[in-house]
Amino acid sequence: QVQLVESGGGLVQAGGSLRLSCAASGPTFSMCAMGWFRQAPGKEREFVAAISWCGESTSYVDSVKGRFTISREITKKTMYLHMNSLKPEDTAVYYCAGGSTIATITSWGQGTQVTVSS
Repeated sequence: QVQLVESGGGLVQAGGSLRLSCAASGPTFSMCAMGWFRQAPGKEREFVAAISWCGESTSYVDSVKGRFTISREITKKTMYLHMNSLKPEDTAVYYCAGGSTIATITSWGQGTQVTVSS
């Protein structure tokens, strides 16, 4: 079973930056897509960004385009989310996820809290 472990969350002021990391272990050969989701208090979990593990395509939710960048280091089995110009509405628990496609997630991380103060 693939295991995903996030790190890098924390408290930051509006306009600041954070970098989240997600380290994968286990049989990752079947995992062709990885991504980030987030869940704010009282809201449903939403898609944030995704990256192909088998290619180089990326996708983002409109609200983070131009501010967040997803990247990966295949040799380290690690994915990153670089978050700039953070806003209070970015406050949420951020989850790392992986699967054969971003629509068929089979593995989730435990989540890391990101809090943006105004």
